[in-house]
Amino acid sequence: MKQKLFSISVNRSLMIAMVAMLAMGACKSKKKAAQPAPPAPVEQVQEVAPPPPPVSSAEEVAAEKLENYFNSVAAAGNASIANQTIQETLGMFSNQETPVLIVIHEENGIKDYDEPTTIKKYLDYLKDTKKNLNYISDIRMDANGKVSELELRRK
Repeated sequence: MKQKLFSISVNRSLMIAMVAMLAMGACKSKKKAAQPAPPAPVEQVQEVAPPPPPVSSAEEVAAEKLENYFNSVAAAGNASIANQTIQETLGMFSNQETPVLIVIHEENGIKDYDEPTTIKKYLDYLKDTKKNLNYISDIRMDANGKVSELELRRK
């Protein structure tokens, strides 16, 4: 019987200890609830603006326009339309004798060119052959924004 009394008192003691611990824990959580919570760290999100669209340089714009003119001259239905397009194209050049160099081979950075020609002769060649077999690989502009030299390559 003593054992039973002893076990009941131990059980009772453990139960009282647990209730006390819970009560103390509850008090702490009430204190925490009463105190304002420290502000959570705020992540500063910087909005990154999308990069501006690439700005085309004067050379790139001129090269694109010239490619369109060259294709128009080659595809012209008759000579008068081709001649009109040639006159518009010549307005982009510093003069009719602007050199046009056609790269026929390049090795180790050394370029071999076809016989140099002028823009007027090249445009007439496009009109006669009705084929544009070259693309612009380099373009040089003068201070006035006119094309002063043109380098072409085979497509």
